[in-house]
Amino acid sequence: MLLSVDWQCSPVIDPTTTEPEAPLKLQQGKRCRVSKSALILFLAGLTSWSLYAQQPTHATSNAGPTMGGTMTPAARADAAPKGSLKNPYVDSDDAVVASGSELYQRYGCSGCHGGRGGGGMAPPLTNDIWIYGGDDDTLFRLTAYGSQGLQNKGYTRKATENVVGPMSAFGQIVKTDDDLWRIVTFMRANYNGAPDCKFGCTGH
Repeated sequence: MLLSVDWQCSPVIDPTTTEPEAPLKLQQGKRCRVSKSALILFLAGLTSWSLYAQQPTHATSNAGPTMGGTMTPAARADAAPKGSLKNPYVDSDDAVVASGSELYQRYGCSGCHGGRGGGGMAPPLTNDIWIYGGDDDTLFRLTAYGSQGLQNKGYTRKATENVVGPMSAFGQIVKTDDDLWRIVTFMRANYNGAPDCKFGCTGH
């Protein structure tokens, strides 16, 4: 932005003078003082805004700390070695579970898996049958890539369900990996299968 200022202004003179030009000079002098004052205020405001803009922003939320990241789930899955993805949250954190429930609804997961993950036109997310595996890494990649994309990565089915439809890829639909981890945490909190199979088990 370019700012042009004309500093040529007449001096303020005694308004009681009898010079013919006195009223004009007086008005010009006043304009000069006003212009300089306005410029000083403008520059002060510009400096304050510049300093504010340089400050880091901190999002405030009642949904617990942001322990994940801001990458899309697909980008996070692509960048992480197989088996290395781990949920940073625990399902005993009520605030995270609540935010995960809200995100689960927002991204339309309930349309196929039911309101609380109990199943519908797609398999339940709360029992102990894990079609591709119940560990954090596999669940994250399955959601990000979808079932076909996961199979293209070399994963195979380990179990079967009464209802097994193709899982769509949500890796570019869910905005961040942190959002996805919160959804997984909500799902873990509603698990009602065998305790030793919560994170996957052999034979199911």
